[in-house]
Amino acid sequence: MLSLIGLIGGLLLLIILTIRGMNLLIAAPLCAIIVAVTGSIDLFAVDGPNFINSYMGGFASFVQSWFLMFLLGSLFGKVMEDTGCAQSVSHYLVEKLGAKFAALAIVLSCAILTYGGVSLFVVAFSVYPMALALFRESDLPRRFIPATMAFGSVTFTMTSAGSPEIQNWIPIKYLGTTHLAAWEVSLVVAVFMAVFGYWWLNRMIKKAIAKGESFEARENDPAAREKSVPHPVKGLIPLMVVLVISFIFHDSLKQNALILALLGGTLTAWLINLKFITNLNHAIGEGTTGALVAIGNTAAVVGFGSVAKASPAFAVAVETMTSIPGNELIGAAIAVSAIAGLTGSASGGQAIALPVLAPHYIDAGVNPEQLHRVVAISSGALDSLPHNGYVVTTIRAICGETHKAAYGPMAALTVITPLIGLVLAITLFIL
Repeated sequence: MLSLIGLIGGLLLLIILTIRGMNLLIAAPLCAIIVAVTGSIDLFAVDGPNFINSYMGGFASFVQSWFLMFLLGSLFGKVMEDTGCAQSVSHYLVEKLGAKFAALAIVLSCAILTYGGVSLFVVAFSVYPMALALFRESDLPRRFIPATMAFGSVTFTMTSAGSPEIQNWIPIKYLGTTHLAAWEVSLVVAVFMAVFGYWWLNRMIKKAIAKGESFEARENDPAAREKSVPHPVKGLIPLMVVLVISFIFHDSLKQNALILALLGGTLTAWLINLKFITNLNHAIGEGTTGALVAIGNTAAVVGFGSVAKASPAFAVAVETMTSIPGNELIGAAIAVSAIAGLTGSASGGQAIALPVLAPHYIDAGVNPEQLHRVVAISSGALDSLPHNGYVVTTIRAICGETHKAAYGPMAALTVITPLIGLVLAITLFIL
């Protein structure tokens, strides 16, 4: 009982401290200590498992897996910014689509890259310079940039049939399905989330503008270039290089395909826009620092999740969630959603729940394709709570916003909208 109180209390405290803007490198291990102490996890044991090993194991594992992608993703974004590519593309889009479709341009850019196999974190790094320029030219409140990028990345694309993102592929291993499982229902749900979410995003932005909000420039913003900028095509080519390379090598190189893709995109942006470079050394310095801050914040939260998974209460919670009586699809949705929320990870929620859920529900005669799609969609809802690594990185490290200002719109689009889509999917399957 004490362990459960500590687990829930530690998670709630982490969410509160995150929203209040506390440094995550302090907040995450502090909350993890609460979980460890209440869960009888030894803090400094020399032999056997302890808090230090659990926390730093998760922290270091994330850095080892993602550092090069964070670094190259940040450098790619900075080179796009320094060469004027981001401003060129954004100006072209505003000129052709009109200022009122600036948010739509960002949503579509993120959606195309995500569905093309580019990592969510990399998409955020890559698209932000263009998003900033678009919101500046359209005079839209910049606090909506994180929500706009997240909506195009982690909702109707990440968990849909055909998506190459890991959240759509993990169930294949346990259910014997394909990445196109239940594509008919998935298509309906994806269209619903895209239309409903974009309507809601526009409504929130218009409401903010009506209250007097507008784009607020900051001292560290890249200045709008007054001299010539590259042709918009030269701005799009590096993005297409990233998309094409990641798509071609996704199956053979897996995650390493992104390293090759980002390296190719960065070099392309630099080589074809040499005469437009203003201060490459400064861009590299800022990109490197940004990557370190981003991966540090995210790894700190992952470390908390590692300690949470080591606590006795977590095992009890998983067992309880995976044995919910009633309709199996509803039970699976609740289980995966809850575990994804506890760990702050969509893929983590699936990886923990599926080894238990899959054999039980398949033996009970549940359609594996329906189960695949429900698990995928449900993993992409409560995973986006304030302590989620992608949420923290996008809001704080990339966009330079606060949770207080930016998380409300993001929650509406990445938590509530997918939950409604999940209900729609289960309803269609039951009918």
